[in-house]
Amino acid sequence: MEVSLRILGCGDAFCSGGRSNTSFYVSSPEINFLIDCGATTLLALKKYQIPTGDIDMIVISHMHGDHFGGLVFFLLEEKKNKRKKPICIVCPVGMDEKVKQAVELYYPGSSTLSELDIRYVFFGSHQTLDLEKIKIESFPVVHSQETLPHGLRVTVGDRVIAYSGDTEWTDELYALSDRADLFICECNFYLDGGPNHISYSTLKTKKLTCKRLMLTHMGEEMLDNAESVEFEMAEDGMVINFPKN
Repeated sequence: MEVSLRILGCGDAFCSGGRSNTSFYVSSPEINFLIDCGATTLLALKKYQIPTGDIDMIVISHMHGDHFGGLVFFLLEEKKNKRKKPICIVCPVGMDEKVKQAVELYYPGSSTLSELDIRYVFFGSHQTLDLEKIKIESFPVVHSQETLPHGLRVTVGDRVIAYSGDTEWTDELYALSDRADLFICECNFYLDGGPNHISYSTLKTKKLTCKRLMLTHMGEEMLDNAESVEFEMAEDGMVINFPKN
């Protein structure tokens, strides 16, 4: 089965380098979905002419606004469009309440999503969800623990896309990325710059077994040192095609 991934945003929380917040659009003949839905996602979908109505599922790694804040605008767009088909949101426990709170905070007293058929599927750590047309495995990672951070391993057909989410280095990433067709790994810092995120100086010492590694969520320091980075670096708008085996 042919699978394609479009990078809607690969920036950090501060849109370093003018990059949009994190979101990846994965399309296949059987299912279309987002991995993360940062605050700028609706803008990116319209920029790349991807109809919101084509998206069947949204998978969220953790509860920081640059990874889930775009859900509010996506859902309000679908309300405006009178969407009838269900939208599935796969996420950490409690995301449904966070979305309700965010809608009320952004548009107090004026908006309700009750017209939409939103179906939440929650995951915990080391859980496998065998959903229709897709399998999702969750791995606990090391980030702000209040956000319930997870890395995600998504299988579509015979293709595996692994995604670190936001995290400092953890050995969970070995199993997460093992033999994945693509491992999208956050790399916020170039040198060791602080907790909660991976640095390039750390990542380059690890022996990963993924077939392809691509860095994302890069801060200004990483971008300033791009010429000396040996790994592939994501770019907004990039398309990665996985041909049929």
